[in-house]
Amino acid sequence: MAETHRQAPADGETPRIRSSEGWKERIMIPTFLGGMVGGGFGLVSKHRKVHAASLAANLAIVAGCYCGARELARDARVSEPDDLINSLIGGISSGAVLGRLQGGRLGAIRYSIIFATVGTALDYATIQLKPHFNKFLDTIHQNANSSWSLPEWSPIQVMDEEALAAKRSREEQLYSQRVLGKLNKEKS
Repeated sequence: MAETHRQAPADGETPRIRSSEGWKERIMIPTFLGGMVGGGFGLVSKHRKVHAASLAANLAIVAGCYCGARELARDARVSEPDDLINSLIGGISSGAVLGRLQGGRLGAIRYSIIFATVGTALDYATIQLKPHFNKFLDTIHQNANSSWSLPEWSPIQVMDEEALAAKRSREEQLYSQRVLGKLNKEKS
């Protein structure tokens, strides 16, 4: 499952490890989404004004720490981003650090178990749902490129050039009638 990213040595040099592409997206996007989810939960709570910003910041911090620790584990292990061992190590380490700050030694143990379990489960679900999501995006992209039509019963109809010209002439006729009607009222 884990595959190394080593470049071939040139003329007797030691092998160089190439950094993985996309590490910023694997940290920044979940951090941003965590902040959005935390803010959303805060907005639907009873204490909206107090909790929305606090929950958004806290969940963004948790997501950022977890994703950063996961990427450090991936880099240290020289493995692929989809390796769940990275998620487990990242969850244990980030949970231990944040738990120690929050609740001492017992908090570190509790948080590391929670972060490892929840983070690995979310990463596993993401890996499993990724092909379905990509298939969905491909379907949307294909439908956007093809010509689509509205059903016949729809009140919205796409007009061709002839129908547009007829509509413009009707509108001009109605406009001229309104202007003449206003002028006649003003004269009386």
